Amino acid sequence: FCRRLAADAGRLAHSAFGSAALLPAKGRHDEVTAMDREVERFVREAITRAFPGDAVLGEEDGASADVASAEFLWIIDPIDGTANYARGIAHYCVSIGVLHNQVPAIGVLHDPSHDRLYWAARGQGAWLDENGATRRLAVSPIASLDGATVECGWSLRRPQADYIALFDRMLGAGCAVRRAGSGALGLADVAAGRTEAYAELHINSWDCAAGLLLVAEAGGRINDFFAGGGLLQGNPIVATNAALAEPLAALAGIPLLSTPQEMKR
Repeated sequence: FCRRLAADAGRLAHSAFGSAALLPAKGRHDEVTAMDREVERFVREAITRAFPGDAVLGEEDGASADVASAEFLWIIDPIDGTANYARGIAHYCVSIGVLHNQVPAIGVLHDPSHDRLYWAARGQGAWLDENGATRRLAVSPIASLDGATVECGWSLRRPQADYIALFDRMLGAGCAVRRAGSGALGLADVAAGRTEAYAELHINSWDCAAGLLLVAEAGGRINDFFAGGGLLQGNPIVATNAALAEPLAALAGIPLLSTPQEMKR
């Protein structure tokens, strides 16, 4: 159900790719289009019809219930990478994550520009449907910092100096650093072995609920994002391949979980 829903939502979003009018911004560099809201309504209505007892938390319309006590909680980002989307840059996705008793259980991303459907279920691996084929995802085997590529997200929720210091540490250690404008797809790239890590000093749960599980199920390492107020207030994030987990987490200044099984609220 979740895979079909993400794919349908992605196709809906892509119908206005590059032409969706920007609405008044929610904040500086925090853009929204009418299609963000339309896609979220589409996803919420489908979930409510199929699973009327479940709670929903979305970027645009907030929480449908007391999300902290919900057995099943769906976390939606209708368009992750809105700035790219609105400008016709083909790097955005629909992200849907499901928590069961506050633990990530399902994660699905649809990248409609490339018709890539990423999906993971707790304990069942991470997978990519592309070009009519399904393949299992695995993180990169690279074990040298000077061979690593790290995507560092950025937002105004932390001081600019902190991000400059993060980039400086990564570059100083020999890593290549990039930023592509979608945290969800940044995590998918780690899960698919295209990059060695994704780090950001503050990210919201709807941007990463699905991607964190993808990385963990692809054999990577992640931090305890949902600790404390992460669900509603956001937290720092680091997600890495296994071979460079400890040094990359140290460079990010964000401690890792010992195992994916430790994921908790």
